[in-house]
Amino acid sequence: MDDKKKKTIIIVGTVLFIFVILTAILLLLNKKKATPEVVDSEDGIVIEGNADLDYWGLWEPPTVVQPIIDEFEAQNPNIKINYSQQTFSNYKSKIFTRLQQAAGAPEPAPDIFRIHNTWVPKYYKYLSPLPDQVMSAQKYAERFYPTAVSDFTAKDGNIYAIPWYIDGLVVFYNKQLFMEEGVEKPPTDWDGFFELAQSLTKRDASGKITQSGLAIGASRNINHSAEIIAYLLVLEGIEVMDETRTQITLDTPRVHRVFETYTNFARGQNAIWSPTSRTDLEMFFAGDLAMMIAPSWRAFDIIEAATTIEFDTAPLPQLLANPEDVFYATYWGEAVSKTSSNPLAAWKFINFLTQKEQQLKLYSNSSKIRAFGEPYSLVELNGEMLGKPYVSAIAEMAPSMKSIPLGEEEMINEAINQAITDIVENGRDVSTALNTAQERINATIEETNK
Repeated sequence: MDDKKKKTIIIVGTVLFIFVILTAILLLLNKKKATPEVVDSEDGIVIEGNADLDYWGLWEPPTVVQPIIDEFEAQNPNIKINYSQQTFSNYKSKIFTRLQQAAGAPEPAPDIFRIHNTWVPKYYKYLSPLPDQVMSAQKYAERFYPTAVSDFTAKDGNIYAIPWYIDGLVVFYNKQLFMEEGVEKPPTDWDGFFELAQSLTKRDASGKITQSGLAIGASRNINHSAEIIAYLLVLEGIEVMDETRTQITLDTPRVHRVFETYTNFARGQNAIWSPTSRTDLEMFFAGDLAMMIAPSWRAFDIIEAATTIEFDTAPLPQLLANPEDVFYATYWGEAVSKTSSNPLAAWKFINFLTQKEQQLKLYSNSSKIRAFGEPYSLVELNGEMLGKPYVSAIAEMAPSMKSIPLGEEEMINEAINQAITDIVENGRDVSTALNTAQERINATIEETNK
């Protein structure tokens, strides 16, 4: 072989060698970029590879949540959170449909989303359980209120959501009407509470109620009537849902008494509420309602619609015979879809959201756009709410809150409200109305909650 050919072979070989080396280097760099491993020094949870997660929220615009997301992503550069604020009006049907169809749907379910504390019996089969490496059941019980442990634990023993905040039914009261009566706050005992409601109820010459002491007794014009019934049931210590959460029992003497007590406030000459009046919110806006029972977030409606009304919230009244206080919880938590491509990364983010520092920031961010943020779900932040307008009552009640594991919440509430209307307005006896509601509910939840 002459020198010219040798030189050509050497040059070609060198070029090929350099090309192979460069290709190998590029492949290694791309592999390293595609599969980074990040360890959070605080939670120690290793997420291998990139995670791109869709997160559905409800009431918080991106201005509230995005700063927290940015902080998380800075600590975890391989995890991307895509936040989307959803519309509440069709949220329940939309999220459940997505969860059912997630496996083969062109638009899959979001990785992270919000569920109500009563939904777990129906939803848990579509959710990813909270992994022990993110938070043990013991740690969960230490950090959050007992109602969260009960509400978000399914019958299989797994926890399926972390509370975004804590809330429950409170008593809204009109300070001006109370001042006219010489009263500062609602009584904490049941008897004193309803005596005050009677004295605050005013009638015209024909006997028509012009000012109501309390919105209670009906359903069509009381926004949270079914939840008030649920509160009365837990107050009496009545368990209406069985252990399987597929059967509800309403047609019993004890439940009869609860419904009779409730509906009697809107019946007869001593009624304190009329089933034909304006809604409880409209009456409160107009200054014609002294007390109303609703979740704390109803304060935003009052502040927006009735700027001249001076009001605050107070804990629900209690039965003096009860050895312990009991209040009714209604709130939301963050859950992870069973079909999420990276459920561990999703739970890592939720865990980050509910840390003390983030809870304080989220409350502060929310307070910039409305009267107050979501009441803290962490037990250690309870003291931060005490003494503050609107949320102090939540802090007082949170340790003793309970709920009923409904699953099919919307349908059950509709059935309860129809029973109330049948009793108050249609003249049906309590047993018949409750038996009808019971049959309707059980025909559904024996399928949805199994």
